[in-house]
Amino acid sequence: MMQQRTRYRVAVIFGGRSSEHEVSLASARNVMDALRQAGHEVVPIGITQAGRWLTQPDAWLRLKAAANGEGIERLGDRRAELARLPSQSPISNLPIDASLPPVDVIFPVLHGPYGEDGTVQGLLELANIPYVGSGVLGSAVAMDKDVARKLFAWHGLPQVCYLTVRRQAWRAAPELEIDRIEAELTYPLFVKPANLGSSVGVSKARNREQLAAAITLATQYDGKVLVETAVPDAREIEVSVLGNTAPQASIAGEIIPGNEFYDYSAKYESETSQLLIPAPLDDATMQQVRDLAVRAFLAVECEGLARVDFLVDGKTNAIYLNEINTMPGFTRISMYPKLWEASGVAYPDLVHRLLELAMERHAARQENSTGR
Repeated sequence: MMQQRTRYRVAVIFGGRSSEHEVSLASARNVMDALRQAGHEVVPIGITQAGRWLTQPDAWLRLKAAANGEGIERLGDRRAELARLPSQSPISNLPIDASLPPVDVIFPVLHGPYGEDGTVQGLLELANIPYVGSGVLGSAVAMDKDVARKLFAWHGLPQVCYLTVRRQAWRAAPELEIDRIEAELTYPLFVKPANLGSSVGVSKARNREQLAAAITLATQYDGKVLVETAVPDAREIEVSVLGNTAPQASIAGEIIPGNEFYDYSAKYESETSQLLIPAPLDDATMQQVRDLAVRAFLAVECEGLARVDFLVDGKTNAIYLNEINTMPGFTRISMYPKLWEASGVAYPDLVHRLLELAMERHAARQENSTGR
């Protein structure tokens, strides 16, 4: 007889202040549908781009209307009211209105800064409530690609050569910064904000003029920018990871971008990008990327879930760890759920497992003494 699942009341947080607001809306809609399909009760919590928290049943529709430029009445920039948390919480306030019912666990479907970077995770830790995904440390480290790469290097994980550029240094002496880059790296180069996802602000530069334009663009999104050597004929390989202290890796998939590289348009707007699942890799390479994905997950103290992205040299087959995403996209075309589906875990089962992992980690943390 199949064991009956625990039914949870799940607060799904979506939207947020980052440039990935609309991606979050798309992900959240699919997550909420899957949670309901798995038998759970969903409490939607939207965050406007101005930072206001909404708990109306139509919060998703209201944020989607705002994203489409239709406008929503009475939002503005004012702070939301403070309200009670579930009874098990040691503190009594969060920036949401009083209509929020007690919930068992929170699923923060937030991408990018102010949600995926440890900020919301810290708030939920203070509230002592279970939540899906990595904790403060893992979230913050994985979001900062520069810090994450330092840890990857310490663990001996293969990466491309890169340099960081600070916004202040760039604005003060752009020519000197380009001279420094050209002395150590060779074109073509990729430029990306250090603390952002969904390929927002990412550009490819083949010469000095394009490099200057790319850095200027990236510094609009973050005060720290990565400039890295492009991998020749790069194949974009992704692996989904699931678990806490004993994580497991899905089979790998390959992205065939509709554009020159897998930028924002290719990820979310283009109909020409292709997902190859499983990736056409030989058995040894498939196993290697899966092993590296788990090592990367553990290296930056991830928990719950993450998608690990690799670049494979199309000529030499050399593997390079690109980045790790602690709250990957959950849209209908996103790799994370598709890879697990191909690995034998259906979408409703996947979100249920994520809830279980959240409860498991929360229970483990309750064992930590806070006394003297």
